[in-house]
Amino acid sequence: MKKHSPKREKQYLPLSKSTFSKYVEDNCIYVDKTRYIHPLVQAGGAYFLSRPRRFGKSLTVSVLKEIFQGNRELFKGYWIYNRINWGKYPVIHLDFLKIDFRALGIEKAIDNELQRIAQDYGIPCRGDSISEKFSFLIDQLSQDRRIAVLIDEYDKPVTDYLEDINTAVYNRDILRNFYSVLKSREGNIKFLFMTGISRFTRLSIFSDLNHLIDISFHKDYTKLLGYTGEEIEMYFDAYINDWLQLHKGSGSGNGSGSTKAELMEKLKNYYNGYSWNGKDFVYNPYSINNFFYSMEFKNYWFASGTTTSLVKLVKEKNIAVENWEYLEVREQFFDKFDITDININLMLFQTGYLTVKKRLEDTYVLSYPNREVESALLNNLMEAYSGHSLEDTEKLIKDIKEALEKKQLDSFINQMKAFIASIPYNLVEAGAERFYHLVFYMALKLLIGKVYPEKYTNLGRIDTVVETGGFIYLIEFKMGSAAEALTQILEKKYYEQYLAQPKKIILLGIGFSVKDRNISGYEAIEKTGYPGAEEKPGKTVDLLEKAVAAIEALECSAEVKERLKAVLEEKK
Repeated sequence: MKKHSPKREKQYLPLSKSTFSKYVEDNCIYVDKTRYIHPLVQAGGAYFLSRPRRFGKSLTVSVLKEIFQGNRELFKGYWIYNRINWGKYPVIHLDFLKIDFRALGIEKAIDNELQRIAQDYGIPCRGDSISEKFSFLIDQLSQDRRIAVLIDEYDKPVTDYLEDINTAVYNRDILRNFYSVLKSREGNIKFLFMTGISRFTRLSIFSDLNHLIDISFHKDYTKLLGYTGEEIEMYFDAYINDWLQLHKGSGSGNGSGSTKAELMEKLKNYYNGYSWNGKDFVYNPYSINNFFYSMEFKNYWFASGTTTSLVKLVKEKNIAVENWEYLEVREQFFDKFDITDININLMLFQTGYLTVKKRLEDTYVLSYPNREVESALLNNLMEAYSGHSLEDTEKLIKDIKEALEKKQLDSFINQMKAFIASIPYNLVEAGAERFYHLVFYMALKLLIGKVYPEKYTNLGRIDTVVETGGFIYLIEFKMGSAAEALTQILEKKYYEQYLAQPKKIILLGIGFSVKDRNISGYEAIEKTGYPGAEEKPGKTVDLLEKAVAAIEALECSAEVKERLKAVLEEKK
């Protein structure tokens, strides 16, 4: 067996591998996480860790298995090698990624796995149910010394069936009874470690398993899975040099990644950003390994899974997609996963589409982890809502960015009208202002980037803020007249917080027609300062006359002017 020698030669990328012994045998890069594993192994006990798919859960379980099986020489050169008293323990390892519950059914699949483990140890596996057989297996293996139990992806038989609620509930109930054995055999088990996507709750699968310690958010284990920037520079240095050689001469400062600093910044933007405490951020390991293999910036992690059921649920439940950029939740938000009434935002967090960006006492701010997840998820949603892929959308409104950068509002509106007109009628929610708002938001976000939805002010909230090189657009949507939308912007003074900006402010009201299912018109005003801002302090001014004069001076329709005068009269 090849011994670990990380600096002797260029190591291979661990693509499609999750078994630690294979990492060592095949001379693959293993980012050493054993310093985080060490206190768990030393203390013993029962632990639970939730992380998204393809984040290294199975590899961590494999490392623990090799440690408890006493395979010390596999760890030569790694942090833990001389830091624990190595011993050999019986290990029960259940991996629901490999257990074929789809073809066999949950009970038969688990039964087969228990029989296999018993056969490997040369002991019988007796009992009338999988719970009895599990208890018998633990009793038999722990006769001489306490054992280790490792369960990977404990919730997969449930989360795989969220579109088939009857099967999901059935599997959940079977697993609840099965896992309850772990509590009754607590005295036989030295170490218990369980992983999954959804955090456990005492109200569902783990109703009897109240001795588990959840380390998912614990400050000491936020970097147990995923790669830090320092780890990427240390372990992938040969591949970083390969990239720099590949892009040598392309010129620095243009964002191409031709220098190490530029590459690391670009990797951070695409693949970093996952956190469970808002302080420690890690890169997605699957995306990093695939990036250095292909040497291209692509959506590796996102493309490795399917979002079909997720997108379907988002549409069915009419979820406010625009809130995902800044979503405040309380600590209790993370503790309940009810498969009979799914909280989509919680599901997005557990599956890795949202992450913790900031924590303030018991309040957490969630958002997209990085560019890979944000752009890919919005692209999938755009296709579901509009019937167009990002490529098709770009063709339909290819000049939208230029139109906004040059304040060519007729062009901008006409492109958006053409785009909305191309959406199949069965996808358009007639009379639903939010549908148009959402389609606008996703199109602008994907094509422009600096788009901020539902921006709060002291008097209300702006539907959408779009920022270009020279302009800030404050956009309000109304099912009705554009004049009404623009009046709201002016009446609520949405522009005030932007007046100190060097950019010009464009107030843009957009109206929609229920009958035509499209934009009915727009009204726009360019704002550069407060009316009467040139007046010197202390000068006596008739405020009412000044306000009327300011309204008359506005470049907008007579309808908007009359609406503003009416508002002024009411407030006089």
